[in-house]
Amino acid sequence: MTAIALRPPEVVMCLERLGAAHPTRLSFLRQLIRRATREKWRVRKHLFDLNDNGFGRAVYAVETSARTYSLVAFSTPLDDEKRSDRVIAQAWDTSYVLYDGLPDAAEIARLEANAPLQEAGRYTRSELVLARANKSVRLFEDVASALARGQQPDEEQLLGVGYLLRTTAVYGNGKFGIADRDEIAARPELAGSFQAEMLTVWLIRSFTLDLVDHIARCRNPAGAVRLAPQLRRALGVGNATGLGMAPFLVRHPLLTHNWFLARETALARVRAEPEAGEAERKIFEQALADLAQRVARWHSDDDRQAAATRSLAADLDRLAENLDRLLAKPQPWDALYRFAEEHFSLEGQEACVSLMLEPHGALVDELGDIMKADETPGHAIDGGMDCASLRQALLDCYSWARAIDFAQPAANARFWYVSAEKLEPRLGERFEEDGAELEQPLATARDALSLAAALAQEPAPASVADFLLRRPEWRHAVRRAQIVAKFPYAEIHDNLIGAELRPVDILRAKLAFFGARSFDPRSDRWLRIALFSGEPLIEDVATMAGEAA
Repeated sequence: MTAIALRPPEVVMCLERLGAAHPTRLSFLRQLIRRATREKWRVRKHLFDLNDNGFGRAVYAVETSARTYSLVAFSTPLDDEKRSDRVIAQAWDTSYVLYDGLPDAAEIARLEANAPLQEAGRYTRSELVLARANKSVRLFEDVASALARGQQPDEEQLLGVGYLLRTTAVYGNGKFGIADRDEIAARPELAGSFQAEMLTVWLIRSFTLDLVDHIARCRNPAGAVRLAPQLRRALGVGNATGLGMAPFLVRHPLLTHNWFLARETALARVRAEPEAGEAERKIFEQALADLAQRVARWHSDDDRQAAATRSLAADLDRLAENLDRLLAKPQPWDALYRFAEEHFSLEGQEACVSLMLEPHGALVDELGDIMKADETPGHAIDGGMDCASLRQALLDCYSWARAIDFAQPAANARFWYVSAEKLEPRLGERFEEDGAELEQPLATARDALSLAAALAQEPAPASVADFLLRRPEWRHAVRRAQIVAKFPYAEIHDNLIGAELRPVDILRAKLAFFGARSFDPRSDRWLRIALFSGEPLIEDVATMAGEAA
């Protein structure tokens, strides 16, 4: 078997390709589903106390092989004028906590007094995740009304949106006083990247579907019907994501490297396979057909995404037409990838990466284990390194950055800062707005080139430690350069402060690793997506225990 080299960072890590990312079987929600299936988790409604209008509280308990976790959900009245996806909102249709264990009545009451307040609430180490969500109001009402009449809702309308409820935040990792990451990092079921958050969203999905069924049944106890199983499985949970998430891939270089390394290693393994077996072909063909169906329903008002989606549809048609010929070649999966690389748009190429991994679980699923990183020790600077070696490492790792002329205003047009009001990242216009003095160290390309220029003025054998004693303002750039030299997928190969920056490209890359679909940019700074759409319901893969009365 001829080995295939991994795609290099200069190909993988440019923003344009990151903005075309698709979810794969290594995505975090798929890893969670496989574990729940393999370990035979049990799920039950411990409490479902909602009034006829669907307001109240519910508890869904999940028994894993080691311990119990509970989604504690609260549904509350909300005036239409207060419903907003923006982070500045102060009220939501629903709020949630992923609780460590099974809460008693006193704990549920405590959470009911705090979870609807979100950031303004008070929490303990028993709360692992904090979340909130709003209804997709018109669609939610249309579905509830149809079910109450004894009818199924319009399938095209339903699947065109893909969700009944949209989260506006899913917080973990110690935010606002909830449990720190180290509380769960050693637990196998939650040790992987964002597993607690994915479990929360998976359970929110079930609550949403039960909520609309409940409202319909209360409106017409004798004649209402439940949402059909195939429609329940087709729906996911929507999400509105903005700038707050964008710097994550920059601030967590080792984790970013591990995510991309796992995916690229998986792709290389598949491309190296000597033949395409009949079972693998059938799985690929089904995945291709499923994706083509989803793309046909993928609508966006964003001109760039709409054009990319049209190109993707054409690419998938061409792939289907050439599939038999490509899979008959030696190293057929490599032939397929090379065909996509030569003929398809970036959107089509990255879709092919996703499709190619789908039939090869036995070959690639183990790579999910490397998609985590212990970042608690930090990254100690190697002060013994000499300045000449560090400068050469910068010139090697950031050769792509030398094409950017930072003397031009357009290359320095923006700056990242942290909002004092919401304590979340924001993007400012450097030459139009105040606040550049509060700039966060996210201008990686600019700082790398500036550091290289500063090092050129130092004696070649001088140590980095001596340099930093005199120039401590370069500590962040030195640390980053030494990280990137060891972990090549740790850096985005683009200017993150330029006028042409589209933060949604960074967001899409991260969300694709979550398992998101139906990317719908609402501007260059935020987008909507769907999670778990088309995936098994938790009750499909976990044993459903008795429900609460």
